[in-house]
Amino acid sequence: MTTISGARKRWTYVPMTVLAAFFLFPIVFMLAASLKTDHQIFADMNSFKAFLPVGDLSLENYAAVFDRVPFWRFLGNTLFVTFMVTALGLVVNSMCGYALARMRWKGRGLVFGLVIATLILPFDTTIVPMVYLVSKLPWVGFDGLTPILEFGWLNTYRVQIVPFIVNAFSIFLFAQYFKSLPKGLEEAAAIDGAGWLRTYWRIIVPLSKPVFATVAILTVVTSPATWNAYLWPLMTVQSEELRPVMVGVQYFFQLDTAWGEVMAYIAMITVPMVVVFLVFQRAFIQSIASAGMKD
Repeated sequence: MTTISGARKRWTYVPMTVLAAFFLFPIVFMLAASLKTDHQIFADMNSFKAFLPVGDLSLENYAAVFDRVPFWRFLGNTLFVTFMVTALGLVVNSMCGYALARMRWKGRGLVFGLVIATLILPFDTTIVPMVYLVSKLPWVGFDGLTPILEFGWLNTYRVQIVPFIVNAFSIFLFAQYFKSLPKGLEEAAAIDGAGWLRTYWRIIVPLSKPVFATVAILTVVTSPATWNAYLWPLMTVQSEELRPVMVGVQYFFQLDTAWGEVMAYIAMITVPMVVVFLVFQRAFIQSIASAGMKD
């Protein structure tokens, strides 16, 4: 019986290993090509050498990246925007989810339905009206200590942060998870004299670490304004001082395309995320598996 069980496990691992290797090929090719000259990359393209660090290898492509783009500036912008969108999103979306899941008020079902309905619209269909809208929105600036009313959010950090704090899918995940918590929590808190806000902060939040971790992960990976942001900042941010790392990719195609430098740049912005996932993969899987799945 043990032998049969072991054989089944081996036959299960074989296709999983093949599939994992298939998805790793692009990353392996990227890392190998980042160490080669353009001539070497094209020479190895018709053989398995394209995936191996063989031939004329050097770190010149990585050094050239810093000459082509202000890498550290782009990276700092990305980290700042990602942190702000994720942190503010956790607070705002969790409070929205709490109001929809635990509080009783007229029109709650309609509002929740409208939130879910927005998930049907792909981001690409709304990006043009969003760009027009943010170009007209007001903002209070300051000239010294004097407040000045300004119009237009283009070329600012706020245009990369504010429109993406509220997320319908994050609200849905929070609401679904909060619904699974015992209803007696609010009753016990009310007996102790706690209001809705105190109950949320002192009781609900400490019990909801899995869903908070899940939403944080999904925000960093999938939000149009965080680590993978490209189209939105490309359309709304023209200043090099404010652009994120993904927009920096286009710098390598403006004049002569150096594919070794392109691969080096992509490796520098991809490998950190892969390392973070490998280190925290157990927590990632557990949090995603446990969040929003209870009735």
